[in-house]
Amino acid sequence: MRRVAPVLAALATAAALTACAPAAPAATAATEYLVFYADGERSGALSAVRDAGGTVTGAGAGTGAEAKLGYVLARGHDDRFAEAVGDDPAVVGVSADRAIGHASSTPAKTFPDASAFSEKGGGEPLAGHQWDMRMIGADRANEKAPGTKQVLVGVIDTGIDGTHPDIAPNFNRKLSRNFVTDRPKDDNGETLDGPCEAAGCKDPVDQDDDGHGTHVASTIASPINGIGIAGVAPGVQLVNIRAGQDSGFFFLKASLDALTYAGDIGVDVVNMSYYVDPWLFNCTANPADSKKEQLEQRAIITGMQRALDYARNKGVTLISALGNGSTDLGKPKTDDDSPGYPRGEEKVRQVDNSCLNVPAESRGVISVASVGPSGRKAIYSDYGVEQADIAAPGGDSLDGKGASATRTILAAAPEKALRAKGRIGADGKPKGGDVIRDCTGGTCSYYQYLEGTSMAAPHAAGVAAILISRFGEPGSGGVTLAPATVEKYLYETATRASCPNPRAFVYDVFGEKHTHQCEGEADKNGFYGHGIVNALEAATFEP
Repeated sequence: MRRVAPVLAALATAAALTACAPAAPAATAATEYLVFYADGERSGALSAVRDAGGTVTGAGAGTGAEAKLGYVLARGHDDRFAEAVGDDPAVVGVSADRAIGHASSTPAKTFPDASAFSEKGGGEPLAGHQWDMRMIGADRANEKAPGTKQVLVGVIDTGIDGTHPDIAPNFNRKLSRNFVTDRPKDDNGETLDGPCEAAGCKDPVDQDDDGHGTHVASTIASPINGIGIAGVAPGVQLVNIRAGQDSGFFFLKASLDALTYAGDIGVDVVNMSYYVDPWLFNCTANPADSKKEQLEQRAIITGMQRALDYARNKGVTLISALGNGSTDLGKPKTDDDSPGYPRGEEKVRQVDNSCLNVPAESRGVISVASVGPSGRKAIYSDYGVEQADIAAPGGDSLDGKGASATRTILAAAPEKALRAKGRIGADGKPKGGDVIRDCTGGTCSYYQYLEGTSMAAPHAAGVAAILISRFGEPGSGGVTLAPATVEKYLYETATRASCPNPRAFVYDVFGEKHTHQCEGEADKNGFYGHGIVNALEAATFEP
């Protein structure tokens, strides 16, 4: 899986980076596949696997997530195996267990004036840097409805640094799980996650070697503890449900396992700040794709939808980043960035609105567009009147004169990850204005500016957690509130935002013009969905 492909080559901070790998050689070893079967057709799928010369692996007896989501794990030796299995009417999709997505964020550019945007005031030591919390009223909502420990927010991401001083008080270590095994190298022998650091290449549940998941978790629920910052819902619990590799890639089975687990343990909200790949747009029958590629895309659409449905039916509200492709998802025309893994397999193909960006366009998911500090749609944010459900601050370094990291989102960052990336010196001091150190109380902790729809989604997840804290009833894991009700309240409490006038909004990127067309009305449009999330309104309104 990879990050959303940028459409503005001149703007490194407006789109996520793309992970690269050379083209894969012809496979000789057996590959593990996820074979999704139609309702009641498990035995037919097992027969199809065997008839194609494959073997059933994993939970062959039909237990665990495989049975709950309607698929079997199987091993086969070449593309013909997948195509032969896919020919059986009992089978609806076949996908190799490989990368399907990547986190949707990008580091902010470093600038020496990172503190220039801060404002004096009360709250946590770095509250002055949090324009995002002031925009949605979270700084005031914290006093009225900080959330309750009975609410569980699952972060499906690259992990959470549960030892970070501004995360640890709200981190639920007992319920946290890591569904990922580190892969030192990819299928081509190139470095993927790097050397394993833990026994069995399985990182502890309180570790995040990438930093993306920790930033997301911090925005949701960094506590009010006199350190660093406060999140949108500083009183709720954070559960690490890791599905992302150290390298930032996500694999299909880990994503399915994470959603299934969230439903099983009573998680109230999950934040999914990544999107499914290797296909930027998943098409079920694109004539430009081979039979195997069509089967893979069908498997991704089917498998993820089943996992999302399973979680939602168990009471989990599903929040997703919309994407950083700067694209109207309702009117896609050309996809020249797929399949994005391994690199070198990309091709140009025509696509239309029947092709889906997953999970942003999956059923039952609340998809979040991003805005900058002025309230305009961030230049990198995807949009679409059918696709954008709601908006939230995700940062936009170009939302103003020149470029500034302080227009992006500040949240907690793992010290280990920052050191590995060279963002901290041997003396512990940050190297550049995109990283801030807070040593209040004698213990130092680190924070980083990032931007992306990945940063917007957790603001919505935090507001959802406030609503569940206020209106939830006793249920599995603590309290529960039907996802449909959470969604209704989230939209009702949002601040309405109309399309710009004129609707064809022109972004000026260092003299280069880019136009995005906004469709819809104030109550629902392609830039802001139902509006910008409002934590204060969520903390005070009565339905």
